[in-house]
Amino acid sequence: MNVIFSAFGDDVLQQLWRLAREAMVICRRAILPVSPLNKVPHALPKRADTLATSARNQKMSELQELPSWVPDWVPGRIPIADRTPRRQPSRNHDNVDQFNVKAAKTLYVTPNASRTVNRKLRGIHIFMITVNGTLGTGLYWRGGQILELAGPLAALLSFLLVGLLSWAVMQCITELLCIWPIPGALSVYVTEFVDPELGIAVGIAYWFTYSVSFGALIATLAAEVDFWTAANASKAIDGIVIYTIVPAILVLINSAGIEIYGPLEVVFGSLKITCLVVIAVALIAINAGAGSEGYLGVDNWSTPKPFDEKAAGNWGIAFLMCLSIATFAYVGVEIVAASALESAPYSYRARRRSNARAESDLSRRSTDTLIGNTVKFSSMYISLLATIAYSICGLLISFDIDWRHCGLPRLSWTEKAGDERDCLPLTTSAFVAIANESEIPHLAHVFNAFLVFTCLTCAGTNLYVASRTLFGLTSRLDGGKGQPWHLRILAWFGRTNSRKVPFRAMVFSAAAFFWVPYLQLSGGTSTETPIGMFVEILAQMGSVPVVIVWACEVLAFIRYYYCVRRHQSVLEAQGIPLVRRFCEAEYNDYLYRSPLQPVLAYIALIGCLFILIVANGASLWGRFYTFPFLSSYLVVLVFIGVWILLKVVRGGRWAFVDLSNPDKVVRKIRNLHDIRLAAT
Repeated sequence: MNVIFSAFGDDVLQQLWRLAREAMVICRRAILPVSPLNKVPHALPKRADTLATSARNQKMSELQELPSWVPDWVPGRIPIADRTPRRQPSRNHDNVDQFNVKAAKTLYVTPNASRTVNRKLRGIHIFMITVNGTLGTGLYWRGGQILELAGPLAALLSFLLVGLLSWAVMQCITELLCIWPIPGALSVYVTEFVDPELGIAVGIAYWFTYSVSFGALIATLAAEVDFWTAANASKAIDGIVIYTIVPAILVLINSAGIEIYGPLEVVFGSLKITCLVVIAVALIAINAGAGSEGYLGVDNWSTPKPFDEKAAGNWGIAFLMCLSIATFAYVGVEIVAASALESAPYSYRARRRSNARAESDLSRRSTDTLIGNTVKFSSMYISLLATIAYSICGLLISFDIDWRHCGLPRLSWTEKAGDERDCLPLTTSAFVAIANESEIPHLAHVFNAFLVFTCLTCAGTNLYVASRTLFGLTSRLDGGKGQPWHLRILAWFGRTNSRKVPFRAMVFSAAAFFWVPYLQLSGGTSTETPIGMFVEILAQMGSVPVVIVWACEVLAFIRYYYCVRRHQSVLEAQGIPLVRRFCEAEYNDYLYRSPLQPVLAYIALIGCLFILIVANGASLWGRFYTFPFLSSYLVVLVFIGVWILLKVVRGGRWAFVDLSNPDKVVRKIRNLHDIRLAAT
């Protein structure tokens, strides 16, 4: 052999080895068809005619990776651990995402059929679910309250500024959600990047928000129905029809499979948007002279900054209170995070294409076929759409009714003059008050019907969000015999029925505050009674936990941002997909980069803390009131108490999670990818 090698020389042997290597690759391609997903990143160069091209191609061939079936000991073979990771097609083409962590380095979580849901929600379904949970309730019931408290300018600015804050928060959530649309996403993000016990507290607070809001909205529904039945109100109607039959119907609707519930939400959301458009057009017509008072114009803006002297000492304090009230209107913009676990993993439009066209587009549009693209639009733009709608409607009601009108809803804890007590019911919306003043036949009844429909659909969506939040918190708990009894009970809620609906979590979420509306049978729907004030406190407490959740999510994003930037080279070397945020390569699987980061995240965090600490406490600056204190700070104190209790019981460290160790970060991100895959 030595004689043969010496006869041919090293150059000849190298040429022979290159030819053999090219032959093996060609045979490999002939035997196994290559799809755009698992195509070798650097294709072998074609032979050229010129010597310069041949030399360049020879140099590129030396760097070419050999196929995976070639043993590691062959010269030029790159070991498996050091090879460039390639995108592999999913084995389950119906439920699993296109991007997987390399099998040689990933521990896959075995899916449990009883702890998974159907991923059949398309983008339009998720968008309409978010619309039903967000659009309408805060505007219809809080818009008039803001106008009465601080005048026309506050009605515009409060909705606009809080809307921009919600948009900034959603930019941070969207970036994380496109990577990990997983059960209990909002809780998991905080757990993995901030603090485990804080993440659990966030999940509990988020579930509490939508569970208590379900009961509070049923109580609000009774107050709106009283607009028609106040003269001969019957407790039997409230107790049997509104407090019992209506929640039962909403539970039945939520019990349907997601393939039925999703289209229903599209229908309800479309009707709700139509109602809002009709109301806006009617308000414009009334301002133009369609009502009994003739042309109104902008006369009500002659004093743009008045304020209710019984509630605040000056306009600035009143405006801060309005910011707190306006926050209620934006509760729900983050619902897309709760519904993302049931989003469809593929683009239906791409799947209906012909095979030839789909193959040609797959490499170019690969990131758009991911599940993250399904939730991206709703997550990015619902807050902007809500901001525009709320700001326009807030401006219109300020044009059409004077801020001193006694029919506007007032803060229930302020003192009222005798003539104010003889006005319309305090639960009446500003829109209904405007319709009454216009004296257009039946318009007030039409507006009130819109409000009743809005309340019903919002209550149903809140029950959906509460059930999915509780399911996300408990679906990964081990309910085996060797576990503590409380974990076995919680794990019981993390199972789905035969239709892949978390029925147990849904029934518990509905029953947790099912009793709240029944309190009105003895105390009435007025917020001036102790029972009415208690129900109102519960309703307002529903908005405070969401702002806490917003702040925690923004903090989680900030820590994620700096973690990925610090360990970007390690993540790229390890082949971790979907986290190449700072990679400038032409091919990058990072789905969405939110703008102006991390400055935007810091602004959002400061804004959330400002709402929680300053704006919520502005009503207490002149004088202490029990009602605003409980509605603003009771939830905050309970949240902190739950977090501390979890720290003590679990023996957690009084520090944020360590994101400085690259190995721990790699394992953490792979674990999140595993949760993403196991959720299907």
